[in-house]
Order: sequence, then structure tokens, then C-alpha cells
Amino acid sequence: SMWGSFDKGVVDVTNCFCVPHNESEDEVAADLEYARNMYELHKKVNPAEIIVGWYSTGSDVSEHSVLIHEYYTREAKNPVHVTVDTGLKGSKMDVKCYVSANIGVPGKTVGCMFTPVQVEINTYEPEKVGVDLIQQGKSIGNNKRTVSMVSDLTQVERACSNLQEKLTLVLEYVEEVLANKIQPDTSIGRYLLDLVNNVPKIEPEEFETMLNSNMKDLLMVVYLANLTRTQLALNEKLQTLTV
Repeated sequence: SMWGSFDKGVVDVTNCFCVPHNESEDEVAADLEYARNMYELHKKVNPAEIIVGWYSTGSDVSEHSVLIHEYYTREAKNPVHVTVDTGLKGSKMDVKCYVSANIGVPGKTVGCMFTPVQVEINTYEPEKVGVDLIQQGKSIGNNKRTVSMVSDLTQVERACSNLQEKLTLVLEYVEEVLANKIQPDTSIGRYLLDLVNNVPKIEPEEFETMLNSNMKDLLMVVYLANLTRTQLALNEKLQTLTV
């Protein structure tokens, strides 16, 4: 099941959970009791979210998709079906989304046709940090594959270095286009124009003052966090000595 919101023809999927089921040649048996229990628990945690559809693993729509989709049409209005290719075909996890439409002659046997729709994946900054840590753990050569969180200052340093590398790459592309070394791309030009227009127009001195102020706030938060951690450690040791 997938949960989220629906507004002006756009479905926003923000949560999901799997429902155990068994598939045979001509039927699908799902654990509806489990689905109802998860439904009640999810509504307590996220009362504003509604069921917007369902998902399955695989690259294509299967013959069982019609049966499962029919169930979700009773749970949601115009549910969507998302397929996630966990087989990593083409070295990536491909995600596709479909909506259904009834086909056939009125009064006769009616079928269902799945039509693909556009998919846009949005991530938040904490999710990006988690994915980066997972990738670092996979690249480690030991069997444990453990990785620790980096400090806030290290994260800021890496973000600045990454931004500088991307700006260097953009400048090289623009210079090569101006020198007629490569063919210009209008779509890239529009992206760069939007990027430049979104940059706040402030003086360098004002930007430096703002950056230094935010850095001081970050250093103060780090200092208070370390101080609190030290006090908790001392408190635990004192309690151990008094026992």
C-alpha cells in the first residue's frame, strides 16, 4: 500500500508498507487482516495521509496486477500502480507509475488497461545523507561494512567542495560553448539561466557576514552538544561510583 495525498491531478507518495500475499496462476490471496491492522496503525501516526495506490517489485505490469488493482479501486479514488525494478536492470532502480482505465463494450466483458504516467522522485536532505552513508558502507572492504556519521563541520566542508566542483564543471562547459568547441544545448542553457536568476543578489561583504554568522551558530550548537554529551557521561560514571 502507498500513502500520501492527491491534489490537482498530482499524486504525492510519502509513505508505504508491504502487504503479504501469495500468487497462483489465476488468483492472488492477500493478508487483508494484516492490511487492516497496518491501516489503523498508520492512520494514528499520519492522520492526514490517505491511500493513493499500491506498488510491486518488477519492471512490468503482470497478469495479477489487474486483480490487485481492482481491490485498491475500492480503497482509493483513481489509485496509481508503481513498479520498482529491484533487479537493477541498466545498473539503476527503475521506477514506473501507471493509472488504469476500463476498456471494452458496455454491458459486456470489461477489461483494464494500464497507462504509464510521469514519475518525479524528490528527496530531502536527511535522506541524501543516509544514502551517502549506505554507499560508503558498501565501499568498505571489511566484512562488517560499518560507517560512522561525520560531524556537522565535515558535512559543511564536503558540501562546499562538492559545490565548487560542480561550479568548475559548469564554467568549463560555458567556456567551451563560447569558444565554439562544443555544440550548445538549449535545454542546458535554460537550466543555467534559471539557476542564475535564482541566486540572491547580495554584495560579497554582506554574504561573508551572513556566512560567518551562520558558522558561529553552528559552532555554538556543536559546542553545546559536546558539552551535554560530556555531562551525561560524567553523570553515568558518578552514579556507577555511588552504587
